[in-house]
Amino acid sequence: MASMTCSAGDLAQFLGPNVTNSTGAADFICSQFKTAADNFAATQFAVDNTYLLFSAYLVFSMQLGFAMLCAGSVRAKNTMNIMLTNVLDAAAGGLFYYLFGFAFAFGTPSNGFIGKHNFGLKNFPSSSFDYSYFLYQWAFAIAAAGITSGSIAERTQFVAYLIYSSFLTGFVYPVVSHWFWSGDGWASATRTDGDLLFGTGVIDFAGSGVVHMVGGIAGLWGALIEGPRIGRFDHSGKAIALRGHSASLVVLGTFLLWFGWYGFNPGSFTKILSAYPAGGYYGQWSAIGRTAVTTTLAGCTAALTTLFGKRILSGHWNVTDVCNGLLGGFAAITAGCSVVEPWAAIICGFVASLVLIGCNKLAEILKFDDPLEAAQLHGGCGTWGVIFTALFATKKYVREVYPNKPNRPYGLFMGGGGKLLGAHLIQIVVIIGWVSATMGPLFFVLRKLKLLRISSEDEMAGMDMTRHGGFAYIYHDDESNKHGFQMKRVEPTSRTPNANV
Repeated sequence: MASMTCSAGDLAQFLGPNVTNSTGAADFICSQFKTAADNFAATQFAVDNTYLLFSAYLVFSMQLGFAMLCAGSVRAKNTMNIMLTNVLDAAAGGLFYYLFGFAFAFGTPSNGFIGKHNFGLKNFPSSSFDYSYFLYQWAFAIAAAGITSGSIAERTQFVAYLIYSSFLTGFVYPVVSHWFWSGDGWASATRTDGDLLFGTGVIDFAGSGVVHMVGGIAGLWGALIEGPRIGRFDHSGKAIALRGHSASLVVLGTFLLWFGWYGFNPGSFTKILSAYPAGGYYGQWSAIGRTAVTTTLAGCTAALTTLFGKRILSGHWNVTDVCNGLLGGFAAITAGCSVVEPWAAIICGFVASLVLIGCNKLAEILKFDDPLEAAQLHGGCGTWGVIFTALFATKKYVREVYPNKPNRPYGLFMGGGGKLLGAHLIQIVVIIGWVSATMGPLFFVLRKLKLLRISSEDEMAGMDMTRHGGFAYIYHDDESNKHGFQMKRVEPTSRTPNANV
């Protein structure tokens, strides 16, 4: 919003010579005007922080969506285990992001590689950050960890979850978010010194690369090093479906994630009470609404494309595939949701569905086992989203959302040249390289120390019974050992009632 100023010297001349002590009167009027201006500024901060807090709550609610989606996608004998890991991602991630992660990501002033201030929220709040900003970024960090947990579900030791989740949220993810989102990051589109990569920086607005690629590639390495679940592929190498036990939980989790995505993408503006030069009814609130629309259209298009695509390939209308397609569309549009037209979001969702279907086919050929398709969905569709933004970002929206540099390059297909595409290809390469160089060795060391994968006996019996003391349900999979109580069928008796009774 435009700032308001008042000068007693300027105002006194308008009061005229007939006013006693015109300078004093002008001082009084200006002091009242300044009080009003201060109150207005405080109101603006309050509105923006309330908006950001609400967005943080929405993003955090996605953890419940992840939990339901994961629970429904695994077999019943591992439900309690996967639910516990989702709680762990949030709890461990909260502590490590507070101690180290936020400082590595946004601790400014710093170098282009990593932040170095605000450890443990020291010197908080400040003119740069309030507590709501920390909460919002923490919710993003644990979302990345939640993606990885799905890739290594049903066969991973609990201690491995603790170690990788803490490392990912406390170091690996924060460094990537510093590169692309901090004002000091070497590839950030909001770099404060104006020295932007290829004159544009990377436009990854809400994190197709920063969040989804990081989580997906970490999950890729975890699943590769662990190997597939027992029974996922037969002796000839043919894929055997190990279907999740509850499509109802999958659908519930998908809708919760959909709801939370309205905090994930529109909330990434972090402020709502900001006017654009056009003024009037059009401001940042309009861009936030447009971002929600592009997010919706991409997800809906991907869901329908997956529905008919899988129907052609498999002959079935599969609700789980449709849910994954929907989420793939959301993961793809996350990078460019604020800078593309709604019609372009439909293209984004359509291609994202094809990318997901193709990645799943490739995974079967390579005997790669990811129970939730997390590496394919978040890694593959996230990569497409980064490329899509570099192709379809519009001139008008780029300059509204990123006003710190005039004449910034925009999407290749929109007439903006290839500089933005070049920056985004570099983003893809460095994220793959960084996550591979950090998470790959971590999972490898855990395997060598026999801390990564559970025994084959525990895997066959299910981790709920062997590691967590009992099943989530009074229910047994056919292949599981019959521990605990089992309900028996009650047969009707053939004895006739006693007539004397």
